[in-house]
Amino acid sequence: MIWLGIDTANTPLSVALVRDGALLAEYTSSIALNHSLRAMKAIEELFEKADLTPQAIDAIAVSEGPGSYTGVRIGVTIAKTLAWTLGKPLVGISSLRVMAGNALLSCGVICPLVDARRRHVYSAIYKSDGTALRQVKEDGHYAIETMLDSIKEIGQPVLFVGADVSLYREEIETALGKLASFAPQPFQLPRASLLIQFAEQEEQEGDLHAFVPEYRRVAEAEANWLAQQKKGSQP
Repeated sequence: MIWLGIDTANTPLSVALVRDGALLAEYTSSIALNHSLRAMKAIEELFEKADLTPQAIDAIAVSEGPGSYTGVRIGVTIAKTLAWTLGKPLVGISSLRVMAGNALLSCGVICPLVDARRRHVYSAIYKSDGTALRQVKEDGHYAIETMLDSIKEIGQPVLFVGADVSLYREEIETALGKLASFAPQPFQLPRASLLIQFAEQEEQEGDLHAFVPEYRRVAEAEANWLAQQKKGSQP
C-alpha cells in the first residue's frame, strides 16, 4: 500500500511517500515561505523522485491542525482535492500528535507546542511508553501559563517538541526547572512519514466532503466580527 503524506499546518513543510511501511521519499523544510507556492511543487518532485504517478497511491494522510489557519487550509485543500480526484481515502491526523511522534522513543511526558501569538500556544500533552502515544491533555489553544500549570500538576519530567519552543524556553525553564528538557533541532520539525505511520493506525473510510480542519480556535477575523455583533446587540 502506498501512502502520500502532507503536512503544511505550520511554518515547516513536509511531504512523504511510504510503501508498505517503508519510506520511499520525503521532503521536509523549515524555510518560512508560502506553502501555496511550495507544497504542490514539492509533491510533484516527490512523485518524480520515487518514479510514481499520483494514480499509484492508495491513500492520503494530512495534518489537520491545529496551527496556522492558512497553512492548515492549504494542506487540507490539496489533500481533499487529490483524494476526490483520484478516488482515494483521506485520513486526518493532529499536527501536534505528529510533532510528539518525534519523541516516541523517549518513554515519558511529551509536550508539542506551536506559537499562536499573544502569549497563547497550540499544545497538548502526551505520554509515550516507547511504542505508542497516549494523550493526557487534548489539543487546544491555551495561554502559555495555563499549559505550564497543567504540566506542573503532572509533576514529571517533560520533553518539549516544536520549532516554536525556543520562543518560550526561558519561561518554561523558569516555571519547570529541571523537569523541562528540549528536543534537539532535527526532532523539532514535523515528519510526513510519521504522519503516515499514525494514519495507518486509523480507520480509512469516511465522508470526504465532511472532512474539515481542526483549528481549535476561532479565527481572529471571526472573533472580531462576533465581538462587534455582540456589542451592537447590547442596549
